[in-house]
Amino acid sequence: MKITNIETFLVDSGWWPFLFVKIETDEGITGYGECTETRQPHGVVGSIEDFSKLLIGKDPRSFEMLLLDLKRISIQSRGGIAYKAISGIELALLDIKAKALNISVVELFGGPTRENIRLYWSHCGTYRARNYELCNTPPLESLKDIYNLGKEVIEKGYTALKTNIIIPGKPAQTWGGGFAGPIGSTDGVIPKDILTHLDNQIGTFRDAVGEDIDINLDLNFHVKPESAKRIADVVEKYNLMWLEIDMYQPDALRELKDSINIPICSGENLLFMQEYLPYFQARSADIFMIDVPWMGFSQGKKVGDLAETFQFNVAPHNYYSHLSSFISASLCAVLPNIKIMEIDVDQVSWKDDLVTNVPEITDGYMKTPSGIGWGTDLNEDALREHLWDK
Repeated sequence: MKITNIETFLVDSGWWPFLFVKIETDEGITGYGECTETRQPHGVVGSIEDFSKLLIGKDPRSFEMLLLDLKRISIQSRGGIAYKAISGIELALLDIKAKALNISVVELFGGPTRENIRLYWSHCGTYRARNYELCNTPPLESLKDIYNLGKEVIEKGYTALKTNIIIPGKPAQTWGGGFAGPIGSTDGVIPKDILTHLDNQIGTFRDAVGEDIDINLDLNFHVKPESAKRIADVVEKYNLMWLEIDMYQPDALRELKDSINIPICSGENLLFMQEYLPYFQARSADIFMIDVPWMGFSQGKKVGDLAETFQFNVAPHNYYSHLSSFISASLCAVLPNIKIMEIDVDQVSWKDDLVTNVPEITDGYMKTPSGIGWGTDLNEDALREHLWDK
């Protein structure tokens, strides 16, 4: 079997692009992967095009050797864009390998370890604050709308949610300068009025969902440890499952962890075992994120196994397409130490059309993928209908 063609698709998700990889072979087997990068997608696409020159004509089933070759040629610029490109390629190669053997990727890696994966409703309110019309959901104009959203979480069967700092209004807004913002938004300092609002926001969610539903608060890269401590002091009384914060300094994160009484989740920004190791050794967090579309499946499995040796639970970072949900759930199915998996519930009307099978979700749990390959394929007609760069 030989690789004959590699193609990428940048697809409109409503507010940023999904990035898919398609690899074709001379035996008619096609593999699909996802490596969505919402802020620098064209850089990843360009890297995939560069890597493709090495891959055409090679046997896709020898994926470990192919990945080593890709890592060797990118060794002088190893990092986000190059590694995410390698990840998308690897995921498509694994899809081909499993399809050639007529088994699931879960079986290929020795699973399943579980029949169902617990989910949390991610960006709960965040997408509505920014794009309620695209999501076809009510706007968030007041805390009453936050309360109603919490009730909706229960009605749809989810047992956990994750939210960001959301300010209802006309229009609603989200707070934070970790990714982008005007002059003066880079300090990582939480203003007193936002602290007061956050107390009201998380309190409103807790009032709506009761004590049996878990709540996570995601701070991303928005605050420094000092401000994170102040936030934790305010929201501790709401019994969060975790406070999520990203930081490229394991000792600073450990200092934060030691000074608050809420579990810390971190790591979505890390890509290699070597990057996770100092965080594991310092016991910088309580739960660690693993982003499979960014690091690849085999590396994700290795990171998860390494976390198990340190007695950490892991949680897939998954705010992408349904293909990513099948991929991330497949990782959950081959690891023993899964906490919970992220999934976006609010979405554009065409998201389901992009795949041949959608996740099977009942009472906030996704059924472990068991179909051939990832258990779903991409619908290329729908992809082309919703291209990001038209």
